[in-house]
Amino acid sequence: MNTENFINETKMLGISLTEKQKEQLEKFYHLLIHWNQKINLTRITQKQEVYLKHFYDSLTLAKEVDLTKELNVCDVGSGAGFPGIVLKIVYPNLKITLLDSLQKRVNYLNEIIKELNLKEIQAFHIRAEEYAKIHRESYDIVTARAVTNLKKLSELCIPMVKENGYFISMKANAKEEIEEARDMISLLGGKIKHVNEFLLPIENSTRTLIKIEKIKPTNKKYPRNKIK
Repeated sequence: MNTENFINETKMLGISLTEKQKEQLEKFYHLLIHWNQKINLTRITQKQEVYLKHFYDSLTLAKEVDLTKELNVCDVGSGAGFPGIVLKIVYPNLKITLLDSLQKRVNYLNEIIKELNLKEIQAFHIRAEEYAKIHRESYDIVTARAVTNLKKLSELCIPMVKENGYFISMKANAKEEIEEARDMISLLGGKIKHVNEFLLPIENSTRTLIKIEKIKPTNKKYPRNKIK
């Protein structure tokens, strides 16, 4: 996906990128490649692939929620900054928390935030289950992209979602995971609102957005001390 394709495809998501945002994304790409030589962030390094499989893919969250609103968002297992950094560039109105369990990646994320002059976004070095214990019902949207299986993710993420908010899991093909996670999602006070399966442009690989609504408070024993 070249930059022209990227701009056209994002328009189909309802996104009109400003020149500043295009420049920030370009700078983000170069910073990603630079840091990837120091620490292992991604095996995807070709510019056209990064724009498709990381940048565009991150923005598909807009298929399931209106990101133009003032929302408090948590990106669990942010890694190289997807979707969190991309969302902040394109939707500066969002307040975003990035979580990662590796200090090196958190150092990288904080450097990206500084270099791109992003505001109201923070990266924390902490395990998600520990963070969830002290930030229950705190976020309008919690998301996680290509992290662990949906059952485990639900136990980590749903407790942090406010009532009537959403946990949106971003995955490839997830049919089996969804069925395995249904009971846990219900136990945590969630309900699967929508499953959006679509094809990524150009390469036509499968992507799935699982939108889970928080319909009641989560039992206080979740998340457990250790997610197995």
